[in-house]
Amino acid sequence: MTETSFLAYISSILCVGLIFAASLRDVATRTIPNGLVVAIAVAGLVGRVLDGHLVGALLAAAAVFVVSGLCWRRGWMGGGDVKLLGAAVLGMSPHSVFTFVVAVAVAGGLVAIFYLAARRFVAAPALLRPVGPWARAIRTERWRISRGGSLPYACAIAAGALFVNLSGWTL
Repeated sequence: MTETSFLAYISSILCVGLIFAASLRDVATRTIPNGLVVAIAVAGLVGRVLDGHLVGALLAAAAVFVVSGLCWRRGWMGGGDVKLLGAAVLGMSPHSVFTFVVAVAVAGGLVAIFYLAARRFVAAPALLRPVGPWARAIRTERWRISRGGSLPYACAIAAGALFVNLSGWTL
């Protein structure tokens, strides 16, 4: 492995780590900070410059952004998820984008099934306010599940990015 390809690989791993940070934030607050999205995009662009796939990555990211933007317009996705998907595509080889999209769709389906099943078992939280950020996040998530709230789709995006980076599969 050359130094350039090693640095491109490190860039991809950094992107996955930042996507996981975004997914944690999505679970806790159902928001994805723009700063994280920009950091993912920059790390991905650096990696694509190093591996020589910049143009392909930009075209793939634009295509994914436009299609997911249309899904947002239909109310099927959140705006933060659209931004995160577009930035995440920059963190991988253009040859892996289709595999990534399929992996995200499968993971998103699993997240949806989990949330639908959890509705039957998760009771609404008690009225007492918990102390500490994790306890508050868990209470909020219980509230969302019991009322059929939105899904943290960034978790599916993180799972897709991890799958692509660990498996190396391309469809």
